[in-house]
Amino acid sequence: MTWDVLSIIGTIAFAVSGAIVAMEEEYDILGVYILGIVTAFGGGAIRNLLIGVPVSALWEQGLFFQFALLSITSVFLFPTNLLRHWQRWGNFFDAIGLSAFAIQGAIYAVNMGHPISAVIVAAVLTGIGGGIIRDLLAGRKPIVLRAEIYAVWAILAGLIIGLKIASSPWELYTLFALITALRVLSYTFSWKLPARRLGAH
Repeated sequence: MTWDVLSIIGTIAFAVSGAIVAMEEEYDILGVYILGIVTAFGGGAIRNLLIGVPVSALWEQGLFFQFALLSITSVFLFPTNLLRHWQRWGNFFDAIGLSAFAIQGAIYAVNMGHPISAVIVAAVLTGIGGGIIRDLLAGRKPIVLRAEIYAVWAILAGLIIGLKIASSPWELYTLFALITALRVLSYTFSWKLPARRLGAH
């Protein structure tokens, strides 16, 4: 049950996030749907490739595709005067998607009996993969590589689940709320990892 709920939350959040970015880039309706779908399912596809799950498993997720399509349609039909606030909401939906999918990816790897290193990798790839693909297709620098602390929260989720610190449904939902809140705080207060820049500015 927890798995399904997190999958639905992540799918909706990243589908909305992709649709928002597509509309910010002034894509047409087809572009909005494509970017929304790719964002929602890209991370899972990358994870499946690396931990040995057939990519065709994606096509068994008919219900999630329906959720994604419904979410994208809702965003596309949203009143124009409310769309001006999308930048703030886009970040929030991205934080929800990151958290839900990082936890879901970690659970997936644990259930397959993989070691903690693979659990962390699965959490990171599932959590950030869709966002990276979204940003690249939109012609942007991936947020995970340049902005506030992002992938660290997916690593934290993978570590906590891999070490069996959180395993019951209420612990996983608490972790979901925690990771989402940490991501929101990191972009609200511009928490950044140390960076070294080369070249004159």
